[in-house]
Amino acid sequence: MTSQSPGRIVLLTASHRVAPGLLSWPAWQALRTADRVLCPDEHHPQLPYLSEAGVAVEHAVPTAEELVADCAGGRTVLLLPSGEGDRALTDGLARLAGSGRHTMPDLELLPGSYDLPGARLLDVVQVMDRIRRSCPWSSRQTHKGLAKYGIEEAYELVEAIEDDDREALREELGDVLLQVVFHARIAEEDPEEPFSVDDVAATLVEKLVHRHPHVFGDETAETPEEVKEHWLRTKAVEKRRESVTDGVPLGQPGLALAAKLAGRVRTAGLDVPLPEGEGIGYELLALVAGAEESGVDPEAALRAAGRAYRDAIRAAEGL
Repeated sequence: MTSQSPGRIVLLTASHRVAPGLLSWPAWQALRTADRVLCPDEHHPQLPYLSEAGVAVEHAVPTAEELVADCAGGRTVLLLPSGEGDRALTDGLARLAGSGRHTMPDLELLPGSYDLPGARLLDVVQVMDRIRRSCPWSSRQTHKGLAKYGIEEAYELVEAIEDDDREALREELGDVLLQVVFHARIAEEDPEEPFSVDDVAATLVEKLVHRHPHVFGDETAETPEEVKEHWLRTKAVEKRRESVTDGVPLGQPGLALAAKLAGRVRTAGLDVPLPEGEGIGYELLALVAGAEESGVDPEAALRAAGRAYRDAIRAAEGL
């Protein structure tokens, strides 16, 4: 490039959306050969990794005019944008180019990386960490205080599924994810038994691999029933349970509790007669056991009937 060259501005994009350090090879080449590397965000997640790699990054918030002037003489300036995208700077460059009064450097938008599946989960963790530290409400929450929200969000997720509402499903899945990330962030602060969201994920990965020997091991499973058998067998070994009722939360809704117990008995091949007694509770128990044996989720069936009842009420009200 000659001394008369207008130079080059490289905007390194998408670097906030992947695990820190996972930059593409073209991005690394551009970083190492640029005359200056600027970053307006002094807390950019890539900075520690660039420093470790020997890339000198200057914390600066240049104007469009300053950036263009710095490229004079064929120099290359690379800008590592902040998470907000530095809209003022890009708008300023567009105005300069449109004015026709400036010799503009070559402008290159270079993907810093190509997002891996799950890359935005890193953003969730980072945002949750900042909220936990800075928000007056969030910073005071505890596991017990948040427990009711976990139940609420789970029910709202089920409602979105039953309504076949794709937009609501996407949002409610995010709300359930928030509960997981929030609790994991709180758990980091425990003085005796801290754990992080990475520990949660690691435990889940280990569990999934161990309970799917037909996928990650030498066993085979051709039907959903065989898969379930693998799952229950490995789960029993892991938990070292003495009874098929171990692990069934008694605090869940009554229909779901009865159906879960009936399912455990049926899967284990136990011959356990239903307890005899008078009253609606025993009658409901018999209905639930029959529904579970027929492959019907009684909780979902009752909710569907409840929805139909709600619609009938609204129709009677002229709504």
